[in-house]
Amino acid sequence: MYRTGPLSMYTKEAKVVNVGIDLHKTQFTTCARAGGGEIFNVYPTTKEGYQAFLEAAARWQGSGETVRAAVESLGNTRYFKNRLEEGGIGVTVVNPLRMKVISETVKKTDKYDAATIAEFLEKDMLPQSQLCSRESEKLRRLLRVRQELVRGEVSIKNQIHAMLTAEGMEDAKGSLQSKKGRKQVLDALNQCANELEAQTLFDILERQEESVKAVEKQLRVITKGNRTVELLMTIPGCGEICAWTILAYTDDIKRFASAKKYVSFAGLAPWVQNSNEKIRHGKITKRGPKELRTALVQVVMGMRRMKAKTVTWRMMQRYESLKKNKCSGNAIIATARKVAVIIWHMLNGNNVFDVGRVSDPKAAKKAESMSRGETPAKDVLVREPEESAACLIETKGAKKTGVARKKKKVG
Repeated sequence: MYRTGPLSMYTKEAKVVNVGIDLHKTQFTTCARAGGGEIFNVYPTTKEGYQAFLEAAARWQGSGETVRAAVESLGNTRYFKNRLEEGGIGVTVVNPLRMKVISETVKKTDKYDAATIAEFLEKDMLPQSQLCSRESEKLRRLLRVRQELVRGEVSIKNQIHAMLTAEGMEDAKGSLQSKKGRKQVLDALNQCANELEAQTLFDILERQEESVKAVEKQLRVITKGNRTVELLMTIPGCGEICAWTILAYTDDIKRFASAKKYVSFAGLAPWVQNSNEKIRHGKITKRGPKELRTALVQVVMGMRRMKAKTVTWRMMQRYESLKKNKCSGNAIIATARKVAVIIWHMLNGNNVFDVGRVSDPKAAKKAESMSRGETPAKDVLVREPEESAACLIETKGAKKTGVARKKKKVG
């Protein structure tokens, strides 16, 4: 239960005014706590509403009080935070995923949510969320626009393929990638009295591709000379799109104290439930940005396609072993987790990708001798992971089943 009453009854005792804010698109509800009392107000998210709240905060500040506020992370939180900080109010951004006391409560009202945030702010128990920089936010918006445009391209191409199938024509998947192939498809559809539908789809497809190129050009201008992008591009299999995505959703790598924290931020760490003597591990948490996980997976697939360069890498040998013994999905996620660790070390140390650290020297010698057509020596042969494990088990068994030594008699 919360004590309510005029704030003036308690301002003499308090030195800090804690304001919990429940923010929406059209209005925000505030709950100010000072000296055990609470006062509620509702303001519109307009210029007048912000000004009225800042004037109320200025009166508290004029009486010697320190005003601080807390608000959940939403789409308009950055603008709201900037407006309050201009008035000298410190703002804490709350992580809604870790503030379940609000989302799962049976009493869900704006006043109650604002009061709960104010109470936790007063006790310094709020789980904070860090907003990304303006540069990263702009990159994220451009990448989202490009993603929607690419999805539109795929949808239009699927409609053209469906028209070809309906007319009983051969559906060549790569025919829409070149201008010559598109002209052939368009001419074939025009002969089947589909001129209007086909021409409209091809015009939209051309405009979509021009828009995608314009967005990518803007992304290149923004990231020109960016050291992080240059380092990421040294990873075999990492292209421009993956490098831009990792830069946008990683923001500042220095805010992650260790590689494990970065892996956890990406949502690639498995969830753990330890209770009493039971220890349970499950699937990955998927708590971080989905776009970052997708980019890391795409880097793994790019490495997989470059077998000529990555065949001697220990992580890719482990990938092949996991793919054979478990499944392709588990192998990809496990390798993506290792890629995240490598990226953390690269960006923290400002180092380019070092192939020597991930390569197996014996496998490299074997691959080099096989490329020359030579038979590799016995000491150069590399055992498969399953074979190595089997040999190790066999060796341990031989030690256990060996002839026991005779004990010397004492006395």
